[in-house]
Amino acid sequence: MPNKRGARDKLHRIMFESNTSAGRAFDIILICMIVASVLVVMLDSLSSLPARWTRILVVLEWGFTLLFLIEYLLRLFCARYPLRYATGFFGIVDFMAVLPSFMGLLVAGTSSLLVVRMLRLVRLFRVLKMTAMTEQAGIILDALRSSRHKIQVFLFAVLILTILFGAFMYLFEGESNPGFDNIPRSVYWCIVTITTVGYGDISPKTPAGQFLAAILMLMGYSIIAVPTGIVTSEWMKGRRTVLGSSHRTCPRCEREGHDADAVFCKSCGERLNSRKE
Repeated sequence: MPNKRGARDKLHRIMFESNTSAGRAFDIILICMIVASVLVVMLDSLSSLPARWTRILVVLEWGFTLLFLIEYLLRLFCARYPLRYATGFFGIVDFMAVLPSFMGLLVAGTSSLLVVRMLRLVRLFRVLKMTAMTEQAGIILDALRSSRHKIQVFLFAVLILTILFGAFMYLFEGESNPGFDNIPRSVYWCIVTITTVGYGDISPKTPAGQFLAAILMLMGYSIIAVPTGIVTSEWMKGRRTVLGSSHRTCPRCEREGHDADAVFCKSCGERLNSRKE
């Protein structure tokens, strides 16, 4: 039993951590496989490929699928809390990396969803020791979370504004312009205009409608800047020093980003693995 537990711990360090040479090599090989598998899926979508190459791509795709399936099962085996890993972000992404291939046996076309494997490349931050970047990403997420109520109020105000402008455009343009023959289509035009996308498929013809469009276009530039200012303000208030964190993963809750001298997990209190093998 101790030998089995020791083997599981060793496998856990290799598959979930990159602070050892074996773990780093495993992650680099995994990333290369992910990139190769996504390229295979993209090439397989080309209808101009000869049938011989298509068969080769299918074989390669199933080979990658089986390898990823084995990797997923090994992660479940060596995780101390398999259910927590399986329901976490990485666990769901790892499962989605193999699911579309088997779905393709039942529903045609679903195998193209295998490009979701690109999400697994977020492990690249850990492999290349980009913990500082992940910390900065956490700061941005915290800023978005803190400013969500302000942004919701802002979007609600913009929604009311576009509905009002859409109603006016329908009033001014409805009879003479088929592009504004109903309020929903007029609201669509307002949204396209206020976001400065401007497809050009609908445009006002009357002087009143053009004047209203000019006001909406000018408002669009100022409206775009509002959410940016809100998030930036929250980001500056929540700015913190990025700690020199290690690349160890807690064997219990799978949390990363611990301090370099940490002995226990900052989240659940579990003892961390040693920094070096």
